[in-house]
Amino acid sequence: MSNLIQSISTELRRGTLTLAVLSQLRTPQYGYSLVQLLEGSGIPIDQSTLYPLLRRLEKQELVSSSWDTSESRPRKYYVLSEFGVEVFLQLKKEWIANSKELYNLLKGEEDDVLN
Repeated sequence: MSNLIQSISTELRRGTLTLAVLSQLRTPQYGYSLVQLLEGSGIPIDQSTLYPLLRRLEKQELVSSSWDTSESRPRKYYVLSEFGVEVFLQLKKEWIANSKELYNLLKGEEDDVLN
């Protein structure tokens, strides 16, 4: 049963990671800074998950990237494109509405299960 719960939990989390990443790219971030921001908000993300997600978001034209070579170690920065901002705002609105609906649906379920 724990494998099933873990599998379903991973599915739920996968969908939320995209929104979480988009939410942090209103200002330019490089990979490690993005990991730190997300982890600081209680959303752990592996770099092996983050970088493919960033590449996909860039391919979908939601995010653009550029290299900063002014430091001794070059860093690739990611930021929302104009299209990405529009999509993020719409997804955020849908997430909030869905969360409220799901909360209302589940509210009281815990009491029913425990009694």
